[in-house]
Amino acid sequence: MKYGIALFPSKKLQDLANSYRKRYDPHYALIPPHLTLRAPFEAHDEDINAISKELREVGKQIDPVEITIKKFSSFEPVNRVIYFKVEPTEELEKLRQLLHQGTLEGEEEYSFVPHITIGQNLSEQEHSDVLGSLKMTEVHYEETIDRFHLLYQLDNGSWTVYETYILGKGEA
Repeated sequence: MKYGIALFPSKKLQDLANSYRKRYDPHYALIPPHLTLRAPFEAHDEDINAISKELREVGKQIDPVEITIKKFSSFEPVNRVIYFKVEPTEELEKLRQLLHQGTLEGEEEYSFVPHITIGQNLSEQEHSDVLGSLKMTEVHYEETIDRFHLLYQLDNGSWTVYETYILGKGEA
C-alpha cells in the first residue's frame, strides 16, 4: 500500500488554499491542503506497526513547528506547480530528516522545499497567467502546527489519515 507523511495546516489556512485549489488543482478532491514531509512510499501491512511506533518516537523529539507563508511561488521550469512558499525553519528541516531515517530511510527524489500546493497540471499559458496574478497578491500567514499524519492512498486515488502523531516532548 502507498503511504505518505504530511502536516495539515489550520482550517483557516486550508480554506484559503482551497479557494485557489478549487480552480487550479485537479487533486483538490483527493487530499486536503498539506505540507508533504515524506513523499509517497510503499509499505506492507506487516511493516506499518513498526513504522507507526517509529513515528511516535519522532514526534517526541520535535517541538511543534512554526510555519510562515509570505508569498506564492512555482517549481517552474521543473514542473508547473504553484504553491504557498513555507519559510524553511530548523525544526521543520529536523522533522523532515528524522522521517527519512531508520525504517523510512531512503533517497528523496527532490530536494525539500516546504510548500502547500495550490495549483498544478496547468497549461503553460494558464500557469504563467495565474502565477503572475498571484505574485501581485499580498499574503502573510503564520501558525504553529502541533501534529503530523501518516496517510494512506485509497483505490480511488484519494488520501486518508492512518494515524496522527503529536509533536512535543512528553506528549502522548
